[in-house]
Amino acid sequence: MQLYIQTKKQLSALSELPFRLEKDIQNIFEDNLESISGLRIIKSEFTVKAQRFDTLAFDLESKAFVIIEYKRERNYSVVDQGVSYLNLMLENKAEFIIEYNESQHENLKRTDVDWSQSRVIFVSPSFTDFQRQASNFKDLPIELWEVKQYEGGILAVNPVKKSKAAPSIKQVQQKADTPMAKVVNEIKVYTEEDHLKNKSELIKELYEIFKLGIINLKSDINVTPKKLYISFEKGTRIIADIVVQSQELKLYINTQNCTFSDLRKLGVPMTDKTKWGRGYYQISIKDTENLEYIMSLVKQAI
Repeated sequence: MQLYIQTKKQLSALSELPFRLEKDIQNIFEDNLESISGLRIIKSEFTVKAQRFDTLAFDLESKAFVIIEYKRERNYSVVDQGVSYLNLMLENKAEFIIEYNESQHENLKRTDVDWSQSRVIFVSPSFTDFQRQASNFKDLPIELWEVKQYEGGILAVNPVKKSKAAPSIKQVQQKADTPMAKVVNEIKVYTEEDHLKNKSELIKELYEIFKLGIINLKSDINVTPKKLYISFEKGTRIIADIVVQSQELKLYINTQNCTFSDLRKLGVPMTDKTKWGRGYYQISIKDTENLEYIMSLVKQAI
């Protein structure tokens, strides 16, 4: 991706500046981890059983640990290394809990962590086609993020999306006693299909209509299925969540950092109330009657 800077009516291409060391990438991420990824940094250079992880982070939303590795070169296997790291985590849960509590001065218990949502993120200026293909499984908890720096202090971070037709790792996983099998059995990557499973055609169609309406509000809105809901995100900012139920959709609009107004009073504020999504305004949806108006409400959160 070529970046340009506009001066009056002229566009000038920005020159990419290569990272001199992997540590340079690591320093940028760790100094700005919450802004870049929404994750909380727990420990830099975390070591377990003589294995060192570049960055140990925690996802407050999914209540899960995230391991981040930085690579300047491209001659390594993201799948083998990622699976090895995840297995090490699952076999040494206590070490991760202790590090969290010591660094955060909190009392996190093993049962407070959703180990099934653990994942590994590889960060690199670029990935080979083989690395992209090898990790392109919808239920493999390994993510690739490309990072590039440009003159003028500009940084571009681009999570590599898995293809819509990405297969399940279970389709190629044969042996039941391998490290990969353990990861597949204990860690769950949720998909839209998981949320739509056993739902009526009416609910499926209703979801697709509202999903399309939301992602068409802005070109860079990502759809991210979570354990209990499907999230619509712009970068690290949450726009809305949808909970797919048997008879209706529950739409949660994140009104936390915006001036929000619903003149028709279609929904209810969820402050201090139990909710599945992370938003603060809930609307129950059973049809498309108020589709355009509801999209105008969601747009206020963008």
